[in-house]
Amino acid sequence: MKDLRIVFMGTPDFAVTILKHLVDNNYNVVGVITAPDKPAGRGRKLNESAVKKYALSQNLPILQPTNLKNKDFLTDLQQWNADLQIVVAFRMLPKAVWAMPKKGTFNLHASLLPEYRGAAPINWAIINGETKTGVTTFFIDDKIDTGEIILQKETTINDTEIVGELHDKLMYLGADLVAETVDLIAIGNVTTTKQPELEEKSAPKLFPHNCKIDWSKSLDDIYNHIRGLNPYPAAWTTIKNGDEELSAKIYDVAKIHEKHNEKIGKIITSKKELKVAVTDGYLVINQIKVSGKKKMDAVSLLNGLTFVNEATML
Repeated sequence: MKDLRIVFMGTPDFAVTILKHLVDNNYNVVGVITAPDKPAGRGRKLNESAVKKYALSQNLPILQPTNLKNKDFLTDLQQWNADLQIVVAFRMLPKAVWAMPKKGTFNLHASLLPEYRGAAPINWAIINGETKTGVTTFFIDDKIDTGEIILQKETTINDTEIVGELHDKLMYLGADLVAETVDLIAIGNVTTTKQPELEEKSAPKLFPHNCKIDWSKSLDDIYNHIRGLNPYPAAWTTIKNGDEELSAKIYDVAKIHEKHNEKIGKIITSKKELKVAVTDGYLVINQIKVSGKKKMDAVSLLNGLTFVNEATML
């Protein structure tokens, strides 16, 4: 069973944990495909992906194609003679790649498909206030996240969990699921389930426009939006403080459900508290990063920034 020749494709830390689990448990990973090195930082030094760094530490062969349809890349991939390919947080594959191994190519997706197809399933599950999610393995086809489901594992989302915590929980759950999936494929004991065409909940890529806080929403919706983006990429807002407008990212928050007559978005401060009035209560801000400053707790911000009486979050 462990003789199955596996090619692994992935890029970020999430994928590293799954690859490491396979290597540590003596699965036969014959090659790794990851993103090309990218310039980063002020010196524009080339930055290697997390998966590449791990693969180098294990002396695993690596390919870093810029074009997945390139003939030289396809030739090199063919020479690895994979029985099975595993994809975790990579990019969409052309059929020439996913159809190459005789036992197919499967993907690990961090949701209970068909819900939350797309680029940011962990974030959107929390943003939408879900109380459960999970991981799914499925055989890749010619669309995004629509292939036949192999296995799923479910987990709960508690009402204070942030996306960073759920990311790690699903990462380890996913590592176990990938190994179980490989074992089933190796013994030829796979029964797949076709996904329904319709999707009620999607997980589109995160951009500044869908990370901005809408202060007209309910307290619970705003709270979920912020924890679903904490720590990355972080929910943001504009602070209007007199004639000054500042951009700020908001991280740790708490809720106070309470009736009031304050204007929506109004900032209310004391020596030790920073809160914002919303339709059905107050959002207490515990951790914030105002543009040009480092991330800090609310007390530290209040020590260095005075809010005028009509200061608001926009």
